[in-house]
Amino acid sequence: MLRLQGEMIRGGTSKCWIFDHHDVVATGVNADALLLAAYNAADPRQIDGVGGASSTTSKAAIVQASTEPDVDVEYAFAQVGIGDERVEWTSNCGNCATAVALYAVHNGLVPITSDSTTVRMLNVNTRARLTGTIPTPGRTAPEEGTAAVPGTAALGVPVLLGFEDPAGSTTGRALPTGRAVDTLTGPAGRVEASLVDAGAPAALFEAKAFSLQGTESLAEFAAALPALTVLRRQAALAMGLAKEHDPVSHAVPKVGVVARPAAYHTTDGTPVGEDEHDLAVRMVSMHAPHPAIGLTSAVALATAAATPGTLAHRVARQTADGTLRLGTPAGVITAQSVPAAHGASPTVLLHRAARRIARAELLVPVLEGRLA
Repeated sequence: MLRLQGEMIRGGTSKCWIFDHHDVVATGVNADALLLAAYNAADPRQIDGVGGASSTTSKAAIVQASTEPDVDVEYAFAQVGIGDERVEWTSNCGNCATAVALYAVHNGLVPITSDSTTVRMLNVNTRARLTGTIPTPGRTAPEEGTAAVPGTAALGVPVLLGFEDPAGSTTGRALPTGRAVDTLTGPAGRVEASLVDAGAPAALFEAKAFSLQGTESLAEFAAALPALTVLRRQAALAMGLAKEHDPVSHAVPKVGVVARPAAYHTTDGTPVGEDEHDLAVRMVSMHAPHPAIGLTSAVALATAAATPGTLAHRVARQTADGTLRLGTPAGVITAQSVPAAHGASPTVLLHRAARRIARAELLVPVLEGRLA
């Protein structure tokens, strides 16, 4: 039985276990085996582990101080399988980055020198650079806060999360195929898609292609999952993210549908007016409808909506100040694009909240023969 220190932190609408890189290395076990055992990934219920049996709670980040210039902290993001003994290391998670920023402030990975502290982060999976700005009144790390985000009534420490120069973060181009619209083949035939790489690679489709409005409940949207799962694989091949014989990834690219704004009700019954959002969106998280939206997906949508010719640009209400209000099942989430210097793509800012839930010593039943 191995012992591993970790912290559980809620970032936005996800829960993320955060581990120190040096503690992970000290176990002598490779990270995949360690996480699969700690989360009890083989069981769809994850009943004998620390996973929460959902895509938004089966996450981890392995963190260390960085030696790279202009970076304070680097982290590897892991999406741990649920009933599937695989760990995905190919993507990033903005909610977990939110948690990493709070972890860094509390664990001395960045100096606190004023009433506001910015943590400069590098996601080693994708080489994406992010910032997390946290209030540190009296030069102290905050234990609690009053910030809220759509998708949970829980309050937390406010974190202003910034995705720096996000376009082409994985493939090198905002439009990996060089086209604003491509045509993919799904179970029902050919479908238009916008394949975008900003924050994370994403395949976006018009909701009407699946006889949807883009404002459906999670249960209603679930009807489109089989088709979107097939199309995600086709998009991965078209974007150069996978080769024909590679294992199928359920994490990359992100996949979802977009539509013109229309009145709808959130999952908790709150009405959202047509004039309260600029783009209706429903996204997939691994094998299920996302209860809100992943932040890397929000960045991809902000970039797509600002790119003429894409499906998102076709249906989004355009604004003059770089803001995009996304109508999600959990409510309206606002992304703001801010011009960047030196030819970089605009920084995308999102307001998030984080809370430290636990510090614990995990007892991990790693099987023999799974050493690093």
